[in-house]
This record gives sequence, C-alpha cells and structure tokens, in this order.
Amino acid sequence: MSKEKIYFRVAKGSLIPADSYAITRLKARNYKLGDVVSVVISKPRNGAFNRLIHKLGQIVAANIEEFEGLDAHQCIKRLQIEANAGCDEVMANIPGVGKCLCRIPRSLSYESMDEIEYQAVAKKICHHIVNVYWTKSTPEQIERMAIEYQEAT
Repeated sequence: MSKEKIYFRVAKGSLIPADSYAITRLKARNYKLGDVVSVVISKPRNGAFNRLIHKLGQIVAANIEEFEGLDAHQCIKRLQIEANAGCDEVMANIPGVGKCLCRIPRSLSYESMDEIEYQAVAKKICHHIVNVYWTKSTPEQIERMAIEYQEAT
C-alpha cells in the first residue's frame, strides 16, 4: 500500500481534494463515489515554524551555560525532556538506581507530529526556558528572539 500523501481541505461536514493534483491521484487509485477509505488526518507542518524551533536550539546553545557544547538538536531534545514537552513517560528499572519514571522525547519530524501538537510542544519549551533559565523574559520574547535570529541568518 502506498504511503503517498494526498491533501484535502476541510469543508462543512466533509473533506474535499485540496487541488487538481489531489483529484488526479484519487482518480488514479480508482476510488469511486461512495467508497469507504481509511485515512490518517493531520495538519501539515509550517516549514517556517519548524526552522524556528531549531533556531531556538541554536540560541539556547550559544547563550545558556548549562547547554554549552550541545548542538541545536541536542538542546531541543534536552528541553523537551526538562519541560515534558512531546515526551512519552515510561517506568524503567535503572541498575543502581531502581525504578524511576523516564521521559523519552518524541521525534519532532514532519512525519511524526502534526502542526497542532508541534506548536504546543514549542510553546511549552518556551515557557520552560522562561521559568528555569531566562526568568526575566516572557515566552513571547523567547519566540521573538528566535524569529529575529532566523531572519538574521
């Protein structure tokens, strides 16, 4: 079975093909009016916002001592864990420590997380940065710094 994505627009009480390419792809699959099909619905990610979170990781790596030596990706993963943003929690038996709750950050890739969840994770990370590292800032200021850094680079 093909993993090809076909995009749709939300209409009142229905989904309709988003463009002529989507219509062509549906016809090529020989779907008929009234066919029941299985779909996974997610909102495509905003590429600019995706780059923004990585710029935030770069800012954190360059300006917060506790993150010194980490790259942007490592910073974001650590922030995910610290903020419990986009993480799965599992009980693990750690030798020498015992049972403890562990956070495993989920992938932020396009395929793994839709736009709505991704934005919630990013906002939670910004709030965490303000609560723990830059307490005189606001989450909006942190996001604005990332936007300005993105525009400058």
